[in-house]
Amino acid sequence: MPASPHLPYTAHPACMDAASPSSPHIAASGPGDDRQAVLTGRWTASDLAGGNQLARVRQALAALPATAGWDLQQIERLDHLGAQLLWNHWGREWPARLALLPEQRSMLERVAEFSCTRKVEPDGGFAQTIDTLGASVLQGLGQLKSGVRLIGQLALDALRFARRPQYGPWRDISGHLYQMGAMALPITALVGALIGVVLAYLTALQLRQFGAESFIVNILGVSLVRELGPMLAAILVAGRSGSAITAQIGVMRVTEELDAMRVMGIAHGFRLVLPRAIALAIAMPLIATWTTLAGMAGGMLAADLALGITPAYFVRALPDAVSAANLSLAVSKSAVFGILIALIGCHYGLRVKPNTESLGQGTTASVVSAITAVILVDALFAVAFRSVGI
Repeated sequence: MPASPHLPYTAHPACMDAASPSSPHIAASGPGDDRQAVLTGRWTASDLAGGNQLARVRQALAALPATAGWDLQQIERLDHLGAQLLWNHWGREWPARLALLPEQRSMLERVAEFSCTRKVEPDGGFAQTIDTLGASVLQGLGQLKSGVRLIGQLALDALRFARRPQYGPWRDISGHLYQMGAMALPITALVGALIGVVLAYLTALQLRQFGAESFIVNILGVSLVRELGPMLAAILVAGRSGSAITAQIGVMRVTEELDAMRVMGIAHGFRLVLPRAIALAIAMPLIATWTTLAGMAGGMLAADLALGITPAYFVRALPDAVSAANLSLAVSKSAVFGILIALIGCHYGLRVKPNTESLGQGTTASVVSAITAVILVDALFAVAFRSVGI
């Protein structure tokens, strides 16, 4: 860091006006690149903020070349704002010719220490693209490895629970059943009823053109029982309970409760993952059935208003339109949806790092991944069981 002696010069007024003797001044002398600047006045936030002083100072600084000499010894007072202004003008580097007092040097050193110097990374072209792709692939493989390990651990914990059920986490299972199952009934019933109304009205518009109003029972029955009921319930539970699972476990990571459990010899899989998976495996078929019944009620109401089909006829015709195989398929895949949502929520919760930013990112990724996985698995079920119940 250069420390040049006091620079001799003949001061001349700079291209800025002073509002008062304590206002920041710049006096420059000398030709071309040998110009020397003498700073006087008070270079503080209050003095620079008055009127348009800051704009005038910046204009005067811009007129000085990068090779100019600087004398700060006559400044009455220099605070962080004045030092930051000078440091930025110098290109965040110490000038070659500089005369200043020790306290001014200390101020500038603090500003230099905490000023971020951004470096633009050069474009690596094709090699950088390959490197980024490779990092993404490795990250995906790490996620897959962690997920497979979690599934295997869940299977082992389930066998342990089956062998010795008296030592199982029954209280945790009961609490999760209430939170994820019973507390989700109002919102799922509302959404199911509204979907049933919308589907019935849209179907009625088309069936009326062909005089096939009675087939609305078949359309609503098959679509709600087989697909829409379980799908809507799974998406709502993924957004409601899946995010809650990730947030709960993530907070335990932030507060170091997971580390405490490991020190105490408490298995994360048996105490955290297994109760949530069992609770959702039990609750999801019930929630799906509840959502389907709410959708049927909304559909019956809309069919009665739009087509004049009475609820009594709807109830009589429904068993003939929807076979028991459709209901069995819906219940089975709802249980799979529940286990899948619990596993994804726990997976991202256990991978949360001990900071709030990672907690938010993990919760978002959990919801998106759970909904995507539910839709993908439902499509697989639709293809694999396309000839069942149709």
